[in-house]
Amino acid sequence: MPEPGLTVPPPRPANLSTSLLRNIEALEKRRREEAAAASREERVAEAITRFTGSMTFVYLHLVFYGGWILINLGLVPMVPKFDPSFVVLAMEASVEAIFLSTFVLISQNRMAAAADKRADLDLQISLLTEHELTRLSALVVEIARRLDIQTNADPELREVQQDIAPEAVLDEIEARQKRD
Repeated sequence: MPEPGLTVPPPRPANLSTSLLRNIEALEKRRREEAAAASREERVAEAITRFTGSMTFVYLHLVFYGGWILINLGLVPMVPKFDPSFVVLAMEASVEAIFLSTFVLISQNRMAAAADKRADLDLQISLLTEHELTRLSALVVEIARRLDIQTNADPELREVQQDIAPEAVLDEIEARQKRD
C-alpha cells in the first residue's frame, strides 16, 4: 500500500499494440542511426558535456580547486605556495570555463537540431491527422444525410468539414503577436 498522498502508477498493459511497438522501434532505430552518424567531434563534445554535468566532475573540482586554495593559503604544511595571488587559478578557471561552455553549446546545438526534427514530424503528423479527420467528418455527414439524420443543426459540423490551411493559421498567429 503506497503512502497517503502518493500517486500509484497505472498498471502496465498486458501487451502494447503492434503499431505502437513498431513506432517505438522506429524511434529507437532512428536515435541509434543519428548517434552513429554523429561526427567524432560531436561525440567527443557530447562525452565531455555528459562528464562535466556529473557529480564526479564536481567532486574532482572540489578536490582540485580546494587543494589549490588550501596550499596557496599556506594551510598545507611542507607544501610551498605556488600561486599566492591566485592569478594562475583564475586564469585556469577562465580558460576551462571557455572550453566547457563551448562543449555545452555544441551539445545544445545538436539537441536543438534533433528537437527541430521532432517538431517537424509532430507538425506533419498533426496536419495529416487534421486532413484525415476532415475527410472522415465529411464522410460521416454524407452517411448521416443518406440515412436521413439531420446534422445541419450543428454549425460546427460544416466547419469541421473544411480543410485548414496551415499558412493562414501562421499568418493569423503572427498578426496577433504584432498587435500585442
